Amino acid sequence: MKNEVISNSIRFVLLLLLQVLVLNNVALFGYIVPFLYVIYILRFPVTGNRSVLLISSFLLGLFVDIFSNTGGVHAVASVTMAYSRPLFLKTSFGISYEYNVVKIIEMPLGGIITYVLGAVFVHHFVLFSLEIFSLSQWALVLKSTLFSVLFSSLLILLSFILLGSKKR
Repeated sequence: MKNEVISNSIRFVLLLLLQVLVLNNVALFGYIVPFLYVIYILRFPVTGNRSVLLISSFLLGLFVDIFSNTGGVHAVASVTMAYSRPLFLKTSFGISYEYNVVKIIEMPLGGIITYVLGAVFVHHFVLFSLEIFSLSQWALVLKSTLFSVLFSSLLILLSFILLGSKKR
């Protein structure tokens, strides 16, 4: 339990620093930005306290907002993703999730892909909808969401595969 808290705290800080110091300065084609800080939410233990997940997701998003000067959109998107996480876990891993035996990086690749794509899509859609905040710009919201989801998900899946290969 203590190791889990320490590893989650380290993951929180490292992902926050990676996002605000490096990834916020990356914008492929002007609108594709990788948001890897969501790995914290994705990798949070399934048996962990849900209130801790929601509060820490809010804080993570808030810190990204503070450093990015984005006015709360990351905080809202992170809490939305954390709140909807059980739906994606149940959809992706089924009975394993219901019996609390899910360790994300040890699950079959198909389930991991479904989980990551669904959760990251929710995060990015909320993020870009609030950031652009214009019904007349719905095409830009969708374009930014889809391309950023693909790029972020690819990087997240690569990190899961690399981390999973050490455990197997």
